[in-house]
Amino acid sequence: MLSLIQRVTQAAVSVDDEVIGQIGPGLLALVGVEPGDDEATLSRMADRLLGYRVFADDAGKMNRSLRDIGGGLLLVSQFTLAADTRSGMRPSFTSAAPPAEAERLFNRLVDICREKHAPGVETGRFGAHMVVSLVNDGPVTFLLRP
Repeated sequence: MLSLIQRVTQAAVSVDDEVIGQIGPGLLALVGVEPGDDEATLSRMADRLLGYRVFADDAGKMNRSLRDIGGGLLLVSQFTLAADTRSGMRPSFTSAAPPAEAERLFNRLVDICREKHAPGVETGRFGAHMVVSLVNDGPVTFLLRP
């Protein structure tokens, strides 16, 4: 599992011109599920998403986490993150989890994050064509692995 996180002042995801998830200050996490991901992987990723210190403290240093600031978390499934791009001019998706497994694991990650961070976990729609809008704060962007 991998997650591309971006610190945002706001972010939203729409399907068919309808906003289905939105947050104010917090993190947008694009999540790719890989074969072999399991409950332990999900738990570790949730802890990293909620605990990764990317928000400024009073001294301006990145010492605060999403939990610390009570920010929003917008989780968006993105199987293209798991693509193998090492050769050729077209990505291969053999390194991504099969769709049914990926959907189950992504939904479980959402549930775990909601259990651990009640203040606002939003999501896109698995498998849908989504339009994601964001205002990256910094910009601050990291690729996380569990």
